Amino acid sequence: MKTVLQKWGNSLALRIPRTVAAEIAVGEGHAVDLQVTKGRIVVAPVTKKRYELSDLMSGMTAKNRHAEIDSGKPRGRENW
Repeated sequence: MKTVLQKWGNSLALRIPRTVAAEIAVGEGHAVDLQVTKGRIVVAPVTKKRYELSDLMSGMTAKNRHAEIDSGKPRGRENW
């Protein structure tokens, strides 16, 4: 699909056709990553990485685990 660059202030603007935006699941206000790779412009949606507790805990061992910390007596309505 061909499109034309347009001037936008001191920059150039690229319009992304609705069909292309729908294919990569982006819309107005979505963040995208813009890179130049081997002389080509690559636009990719920014996705938030979801972490699983098991992945976060995988590097934890008895050797690198911290000891329990006493934070003192309850203050307010904490239910200990």
